[in-house]
Amino acid sequence: MMYRVAKFRILVSTAALLAIAGSASAFAALPSAFGPEVKIGEPRNGFAGSMDVAPYHGKAGDSFTVTGTKLPPNQEFQLVWSTVDGRWKVDGENYKGREYQPASYQMARIKTDTAGKFTAKFVTPEDFGFGHDIVLQQGNRLVNQTAYSVDMTVDVTPKSGPPGTPINISVKGIGWRNLYNSWDLMYDNAFTGWLSAVTTHGSASFTIPATGQAGDHVLEIIHGDFTFPYRNPEQNPAPGRPRFALMFKVTPGAPVLPPPPQQQAQKTIRVLPPQGELVSAPHFSAVGEPIKISGQGFAPGKTYKLNWTHVSGSRVSGKGYEESGQEIAEAKADASGRLEFSVKTPDDLGGTHDVFVQDGAKKKSGTHLIKSTALPLDVSKGPVGTKFTVHLKGVGWTETANILHVVYDNNYTGYACAFNSQGDVTIYMQATGAPGWHFIDLYPGIYKGDEREPNNFRIPQLTYAADHPGEDLQAFHFAFQILPSRTPSRQASLN
Repeated sequence: MMYRVAKFRILVSTAALLAIAGSASAFAALPSAFGPEVKIGEPRNGFAGSMDVAPYHGKAGDSFTVTGTKLPPNQEFQLVWSTVDGRWKVDGENYKGREYQPASYQMARIKTDTAGKFTAKFVTPEDFGFGHDIVLQQGNRLVNQTAYSVDMTVDVTPKSGPPGTPINISVKGIGWRNLYNSWDLMYDNAFTGWLSAVTTHGSASFTIPATGQAGDHVLEIIHGDFTFPYRNPEQNPAPGRPRFALMFKVTPGAPVLPPPPQQQAQKTIRVLPPQGELVSAPHFSAVGEPIKISGQGFAPGKTYKLNWTHVSGSRVSGKGYEESGQEIAEAKADASGRLEFSVKTPDDLGGTHDVFVQDGAKKKSGTHLIKSTALPLDVSKGPVGTKFTVHLKGVGWTETANILHVVYDNNYTGYACAFNSQGDVTIYMQATGAPGWHFIDLYPGIYKGDEREPNNFRIPQLTYAADHPGEDLQAFHFAFQILPSRTPSRQASLN
């Protein structure tokens, strides 16, 4: 898994009378590049000896030293890093929250000297931030433990560039516990969106466009457990949490514009539904794109009809929603009993759709996935107040896919829903701001669910690409050029 925990390497093994079983190269040759996963031993009746770590905290890549004293002499032990593995809980179309399961990884095998001491140095892993236990165990018995805290860090690259420059933001050491696991980005005191690190072991990477007039702009990352940033964390029950403020300088020059919408469509989807007896090729497509759906074992020369299933309705109308099927094509099986339908992807909700052919009392079925796509802006330049339309197709319907969040110049302005309109999202907007280029970004997010804390519903998830629950979704990016107003001056009108 990317960002796997316990990314340790041994720095030195030359401390007096310290013996580490195997060398650093042998450690790297273990089945996992991060050290084997192990089980924490059962506590014994009281700890043996003592164990310390110095320093007691550091960022990913920093070195630290673990020492043990007054331990049984000339004996071998395991040093174990305690952490968690995170996952999103999604049940069909319903979002159920997130959960973390304990996980432990071997840092090293060490041996005490004749005085019962050992010393070992390590590099802080890229892992969930804040507190971790370092456990000393022997066999299935926990001997001693100490604590180490992974510091949270934020890096922004580049530091300057013209409007539209992709600003890459890398955050490491995000926590997993409540009050430590939900962080927000603000751009020039405007809320931009939320960053998650559930399945990426505390690391988050995302990109936003540089917006605003030439000059310095402030990016802040602040904790926000209840949807939006908590502005006075120093007076919170967890006052030690960091807050970050970094600068980006917008420089004069030609803008960096997003690619045309057709080039922004997904090329790959990490997890696709199983094909079934009917096979679609390609297995995912955009509304209107051609696909072929085929199967074997039909009666030669017999004509069959292809059925497409979809969900229709709404979560807010009070009438609910239901799944139904409709015939979209027919074809005749060839002499070998092979059947092939050539169709265009229906104008429907994004996500997985079942397809089936009724063959007497039997039904042969398969799946096809619709990906969301965007059309070009109908108007891409004009003075302040110019109306323009953002139009998307194939947006989903589940609690994790049915809304997109509109961010204008890194300022979250609201969301749009696709369920009631069967995957079609049409957003009417007006151009605002100073003359020059302005950027509109549409990010996925989570509409609703059972989770109570943290509350990350109905806000842009900036880390959607690597850590979105449920579907593998896409963001979309547009640019609008505001032209100087042509309103005549008062003096000219008097003349």
